[in-house]
Amino acid sequence: MKWSALILAAFSVAAMALTASAETRIRDIVDVEGIRQNDLVGYGIVVGLNGTGDTVKNAPFTEDSLSYMLERLGVNVQGEEIKPKNVAAVLVTATLPSFSRSGSSIDVTVASIGDAKSLEGGTLILTPLKGADNEIYAVAQGSIIVSGIDVQAQGARETRGTPTTGAIPNGARVERELAYDFNDRSELTLALRSPDFTTAARIEDVINGRVGMPVASMRDPGTVELNFASLQVSPARLLAEIENLTVPVNAPARIVIDEKSGTIVLGEDVTISRVAIAQGNISIKISETPVASQPGPFSNGETQVLPRSEISIGQTGSSNIAMLQPNVTLSELISGLNALGVTPQEMADIIRSMKTAGAIHAELVIR
Repeated sequence: MKWSALILAAFSVAAMALTASAETRIRDIVDVEGIRQNDLVGYGIVVGLNGTGDTVKNAPFTEDSLSYMLERLGVNVQGEEIKPKNVAAVLVTATLPSFSRSGSSIDVTVASIGDAKSLEGGTLILTPLKGADNEIYAVAQGSIIVSGIDVQAQGARETRGTPTTGAIPNGARVERELAYDFNDRSELTLALRSPDFTTAARIEDVINGRVGMPVASMRDPGTVELNFASLQVSPARLLAEIENLTVPVNAPARIVIDEKSGTIVLGEDVTISRVAIAQGNISIKISETPVASQPGPFSNGETQVLPRSEISIGQTGSSNIAMLQPNVTLSELISGLNALGVTPQEMADIIRSMKTAGAIHAELVIR
């Protein structure tokens, strides 16, 4: 498959300066130890399908489940042969949020495990949802919303999306609460989602500055501990005070290449060194000629060395050449390659080779 265009997410020089000063709330970059979600799963059946359910031959467990449900409802089906086409066996999954209370509602996802063609128009029958400890924490039931579609005629069939999965907004009701007294704690641990020494140190400084006491302590690049035993405040109140404080986040220099979709994402701190590349009929040359800037006469200034970089990109046997002037970034390099019609696959190969040669100073992630 040949991509027609490159989807490039990169910062220009001006945008980099703005992003570098952007700050993020603490609540968006850390997790609090003890506050977590729990996964739930259950097995159920969906009824009311328009002939798109499971077949008994390929999914005999659907017939067994239907017979068991009817017997529980007082309908005797012993010895009867049931071959409904409007029933499907499904797995139901949900996430139990932290501090969920009995009676609250949560969303559920329904997915077929048989050979049903579509769950559109179906209704999930009362399904217990269990946690990892095999205890029932919620019960799901309701009409399924399906985003996919499956249309079939005598000579053709068209499928868009995934009609064998669906969702039920607020489709489960919490029946069992998780016993956890959060306010009995005298210490809290903040876990950074992306561990970094600089970001952890900034979180420590911002929290201590807000509280006015050294309650926060950075243990490692991924952990900041809060010891507030001396404060006359509950853990919940303390978190409410500090979670909206903002800190500059120190993001690593990283390049992410998705070869399937042709997407290249560049971090703002990606830098390149002097290098020359020839790939196919593409020739690239990067050179640096730093110059010295002298202070004016009788001034107290100091001599400074200013970077001056130049990139030339061209095609062999062609006059189509793009010149990028000083302070070159990798995003400008890729923009020049894109202007020459270089495919994302070739661009990914160039970046990979530059990384191998040590010319790109960033982490390279290829998917």
